[in-house]
Amino acid sequence: MDVNVGCAVLREFGSEQDLLSKPDGSATFVQGDTSVLAGVYGPAEVKVSKEIYDRATLEVLIQPKVGVPSVRERAREQCVRETCEASLLSTLHPRSSLTLILQVVHDDGSLLACCLNAACMALMYAGLPMVHLFCGVTCAIDSEGHIVTDPTAQQEKESRALMTFAIDSKENSVLMSSTKGSFSVRELQQCIAVSQKASENIFQFYRDSMKRRYSKIL
Repeated sequence: MDVNVGCAVLREFGSEQDLLSKPDGSATFVQGDTSVLAGVYGPAEVKVSKEIYDRATLEVLIQPKVGVPSVRERAREQCVRETCEASLLSTLHPRSSLTLILQVVHDDGSLLACCLNAACMALMYAGLPMVHLFCGVTCAIDSEGHIVTDPTAQQEKESRALMTFAIDSKENSVLMSSTKGSFSVRELQQCIAVSQKASENIFQFYRDSMKRRYSKIL
């Protein structure tokens, strides 16, 4: 079945920085009614058992809104960690640790993408050196074959396929993908293209946020 590709419509973004005093960098990221708070700690001393001699050790923890982390959170943690490791210049901080904690404030769909966006902004405000920025975009394919970008929780339930991609700001390439449901190779390629287009809006939001922050400081 062919997918009907429309424009990449995203819900409204929002972000606040340095809400927490203890982390070296923190940020909230809001997409529609989905909201995640991220805090970055480090570089700091690392346990000998976790030490990597040529780069920093990155640990990612996702805390659900209620209850304790489950297998679902562990899978999301791996996706975020892989994306961050591909983006950070961790070789500049060998034998040290970086810890990224993501607290889910509210989940109304596209949660992994929101976690990725919150993570990137927190890393930016922590002043950590990065090869490039990254962002997350979620696409759903509904029963009629339409692509829905940044779907709500209800739209996710009604979809036959759900995909989240991490896109880098330099080459516009896919750093990480997480997929669920049934789809063809062509549908996958079309969702990647839509996500790459949508990422332009998110990266522009990053730039505007940084401008507002430092224009106030200066």
